[in-house]
Amino acid sequence: MRSAQNVMAVAGLLSISAIASAQNPTTGSGQTFPVKPIRMVLPFPAGTSVNDVLGRALAQRLAEPLGQTVIFDNRSGAGGTVGTEQVAKSPADGYTLLVGVTGALTIAPFVYPKLGYDTLRDFVPVAMVALAPYIIVVHPSVPAKNMKELIALAKARPGELRYASAGVGSTPHLCTELFLNMAGIKMLHIPYKGGTPAMIDTIAGHTEVLCSSVTNSAPFIKQGKIRGIGVTPLKRSLVLPDLATMDEQGLKGYDVAQWLGIFAPAKTPQAVVQRLHQAIAQVMNQPEYANFIRQQGAEPALMTPDEVNTLVRADLARWGKLVKAIGVTAQ
Repeated sequence: MRSAQNVMAVAGLLSISAIASAQNPTTGSGQTFPVKPIRMVLPFPAGTSVNDVLGRALAQRLAEPLGQTVIFDNRSGAGGTVGTEQVAKSPADGYTLLVGVTGALTIAPFVYPKLGYDTLRDFVPVAMVALAPYIIVVHPSVPAKNMKELIALAKARPGELRYASAGVGSTPHLCTELFLNMAGIKMLHIPYKGGTPAMIDTIAGHTEVLCSSVTNSAPFIKQGKIRGIGVTPLKRSLVLPDLATMDEQGLKGYDVAQWLGIFAPAKTPQAVVQRLHQAIAQVMNQPEYANFIRQQGAEPALMTPDEVNTLVRADLARWGKLVKAIGVTAQ
């Protein structure tokens, strides 16, 4: 009996030790992770998107639970693939992280013929942070007040309506192409170098249609400079609650949102990934940060690494199928 009790006691101590190890992983030198500042890379220019705002705010708040400074680093170029590749080739030690987004991780692999990374091979998910909805908008001169009217107009004028995008292979580009594909209509694609110039030209009437984030669109919709046609996810936006989703308007199954997650280079120790996830969860569970995310027109969406992996694989399958169907290639 005493022997059995001893075994149980030892097992209990080992279990406690394992939990403590996961919460306080050590580096190769035996020091507790992290022992130096962490770099969080966003593969887009500073101040140009909700991803920058949310990622930067997360980096600042992670300093407390991690006990180290988290440096936010903008590394833009080629639709987010330059900065994403830099993280993929960084040491797998938890000190370089990627603010990963839909386009760079699940669309670019099918659009760029010579991409320097493989999403599933080169990255390990740490956590999902937020989902940002898009809105299909039109210039006020377009005689369509809802999705069905826009589809009817496009069918009556095939290939005449011009739609802007943030660039070939960007999420706004594929957001519109998915709409066209599901509705069986055609429009002329006018790609821009970013969402801001695309919005400017749509407001000016140089293009008639645009898929844009709620953050960028809502102020101009309220000012009457553009008209909202439909929200792209299955759930309505808290910013524009009266605007129906595309699914509600009859395009069943249409569901597009820009997600923002944190990823580490592949082969990063599992204990380090778990430590980072716990720190992010601690920040996400703060009502102040969750409200901050909502104020940017996005929705808090904390997910475990396994849940993120499932989402990424599903998006790779979906966008890969669409890109192959429409033949999009970025030069």
